[in-house]
Amino acid sequence: MNSYEKPDFWSRKAFSEGYPARSVYKLQEIDEKYGMLKKNFRVLDLGAAPGSWTTFALRTLDGTGHVTSIDLNPLSKSVKGDNLTFIQGDLYDEEVRRQAMELGPYDSVICDAAPPTTGNRVVDTARSSGLVELAMFYAEQMLKKGGNFTVKIFQGGDQQAFLKKMRELFTTAKGFKPEACRSESFETYLVGIGKK
Repeated sequence: MNSYEKPDFWSRKAFSEGYPARSVYKLQEIDEKYGMLKKNFRVLDLGAAPGSWTTFALRTLDGTGHVTSIDLNPLSKSVKGDNLTFIQGDLYDEEVRRQAMELGPYDSVICDAAPPTTGNRVVDTARSSGLVELAMFYAEQMLKKGGNFTVKIFQGGDQQAFLKKMRELFTTAKGFKPEACRSESFETYLVGIGKK
């Protein structure tokens, strides 16, 4: 049994606090460090299922603002809010993009999407880079001036090239690996603050 199968501290904490998955603490750390989410924000959550990041955003907004979440898979049944719109579909789909665009512009675009992994690091990293590129496209098109962005990337996946591009788009762009990432995981996050 590898560590992905048995619930660790973060997983147990997530379930006890009513989050569908442990990934919530990664966003919480990013938010504490960079102030990604504030009341009255419009938030776009890409690759949102099962919905931990959406739930965290809804709790942070506390009935204000609006969260738009997109995923191929449905959100957990526990994820709901009057200020939540869920779009089930493919992020590459033009209709999905149109719907997301209509609900914007956004103060924050967050993306914890991961590709289906094969175990081949080269393939997985390339797929992760493709998702980062897609998330950046959404951020570029749909973020307000001054808006924030964070996206998961597998280490080795053109991180420096993405950061270079993000520095053109944002006043601050950094890589950040939250403590809640599993030690053996090669995922990390890119954070862009203050869209130009």
